Parts: sequence; C-alpha cells; structure tokens
Amino acid sequence: MSAQFMTVKQLAEHLNMSVPWVYREAARTGLVAYKFGAGRNAKIQYSVPEVQKWIYQQRVPLN
Repeated sequence: MSAQFMTVKQLAEHLNMSVPWVYREAARTGLVAYKFGAGRNAKIQYSVPEVQKWIYQQRVPLN
C-alpha cells in the first residue's frame, strides 16, 4: 500500500493559493511537508489524506 503525495505546485492549485504561500505559510498553518531526497534534488511533498484532513479542520460552522 503506497501513500499518495502531491507536490507544492499541486497543493497550491488544490488550495487555490500561490506556490510562495505554500512555502511561506503551510507549515505555520499546520500542514506537514515530507522531504524526499537530499540537497538540490530534494522534493517537498504533502500527503493527500493529511491535506484533506487539514482542509476539513479549517471549516467554519455557519450559524
């Protein structure tokens, strides 16, 4: 069973935010990044199930 991951660009598109926002704000808001590789070739990716869970936690109840 393999986990699904999305790139920074895919996450930005999914959240309708900019790529710089993802790099600057994602960690502050609680989104956890995974780093694959080392050095200049390292890839930063986000777990799809964790992103979906984070999105659900951001909901605002309407009264």
